[in-house]
Amino acid sequence: MLIDNILLGLATALQPTNLMWCFLGVFVGTLIGVIPGIGALAAISMLFPLTFHLDPTAALIMLAGIWYGTAYGGSTASILLNLPGTPSSAVSCLDGYPMAKQGRAGIALFMCAMSSFVGGSIGILLMMTLSPIIIVYALKFGAPEYFALMLMGLVASCTISSGSAAKALGMTALGILFGCVGMDKYTAAPRFDFGALSLYEGLGLVALAMGVFGIAELVSNIGLKRDAKVNMSDFTMRAMMPTREDVRRSIMPTLRGSGIGSFFGALPGVGPSIASFMSYAIEQKVSDRPQMFGKGAIEGITAPEAANNAADQTAFIPTMTMGLPGSPTMAIMLGALMIQGIAPGPTLMTNHPDLFWGLVMSFWIGNLLLLIINIPMIGLWVRLLAVPYHLLYPSILVFIAIGAYSINNNVFDIWMVILFGVVGYLMRVLDLPAAPLILGFVLGPLMEEHFRRTMLISRGNLEIFMTRPICAVIMAITLALLLGKLWQVWRSRERAFA
Repeated sequence: MLIDNILLGLATALQPTNLMWCFLGVFVGTLIGVIPGIGALAAISMLFPLTFHLDPTAALIMLAGIWYGTAYGGSTASILLNLPGTPSSAVSCLDGYPMAKQGRAGIALFMCAMSSFVGGSIGILLMMTLSPIIIVYALKFGAPEYFALMLMGLVASCTISSGSAAKALGMTALGILFGCVGMDKYTAAPRFDFGALSLYEGLGLVALAMGVFGIAELVSNIGLKRDAKVNMSDFTMRAMMPTREDVRRSIMPTLRGSGIGSFFGALPGVGPSIASFMSYAIEQKVSDRPQMFGKGAIEGITAPEAANNAADQTAFIPTMTMGLPGSPTMAIMLGALMIQGIAPGPTLMTNHPDLFWGLVMSFWIGNLLLLIINIPMIGLWVRLLAVPYHLLYPSILVFIAIGAYSINNNVFDIWMVILFGVVGYLMRVLDLPAAPLILGFVLGPLMEEHFRRTMLISRGNLEIFMTRPICAVIMAITLALLLGKLWQVWRSRERAFA
């Protein structure tokens, strides 16, 4: 059965059109990863309108390519400039930049590419083997279980991640409120439309994502100054070849990082950033030379790079099998499916096997393309770091405006992008997390639908959430997450006043 699915996936992924979009996705992803201050989320938000005009499989392959392509490119700026291109690449600064100052930047970038490929490959293997098993159990889920699962995902993303849980929960609630704008799905009554006909269809995911992540990201980094003076002689193929000692010290850290990243990537609300930092911390603990960490240890680069790439791949497991996005980027990908009329969740693999397995097999192709693109073109990525930001930003803003307008040919959408851009910038100033906002926006309407369906089934009796075993377990985990976070906050305040 698995062999048949692999062959079906290969037949889909190797179609010329899908290959083209896969290449475009990983190339753009690498480019975006190299340029500090933009990131995968902003890039996917900007290119999201393009998916309206693509086949669902091609659209998802392209967006996925951007997602895991940024993990490859993000390490370049981290190592050369001590300026992470993506949050998950921040840990690569700790040992990558010292290696660059020692004249070993080429070796660091080469080993990053290799460990990223290994980590990504292990993550793909786990997705291929675990997804069918998860779906067997997921098919037993009804409306109450789906509501409980989505509630747990939102609470987990607020309580597991760093920062204020109260702020994260508040932004989640705001996202759910934004998702309620428009006509009621059951009664067709307008809600929160303020008399504007353009709001009858609800707020657009594209406008929200482009504004909160795209515009706000650009405005926040508009005054960033950087100096990209690098020695190009460090980036010849000979200079990039690692020593036997480098390879020996990288094998086990790469495998350990891949395992850690695969585990954390599959957990909703955790993601590659936590996986990479956790991998670095564990590697420092088990190393026979912990004093070298922070001074140019090769394992301080290979372990977190393998971890964040493995996490990027396994993040698709809950997204595609359960319809539960673990990050705002995954939420946008779910949005791309829903806009195309495809319901995410356990039925996706059975109803659209060509899409699911085509996406999985495109991961193998994308990872090979990234290896081919990154190693020979490291010199090009290095030169790109010298492009002034004041030349990049106006062109990006033009593409955002064109993308927003092209969806409905409505100027109102551009105004909504600007409005959400202001909201996103104010959220940054006030240190309010943006990720829970988009998770709430995507999951909110789905939660409402499943909750109302559950109430119809139970005739308004809330006990249904406790009497169904799977649902009761999920609700108990959700409560435990909330209580655990409250205990953590109470303990930290108690220590602060002690």
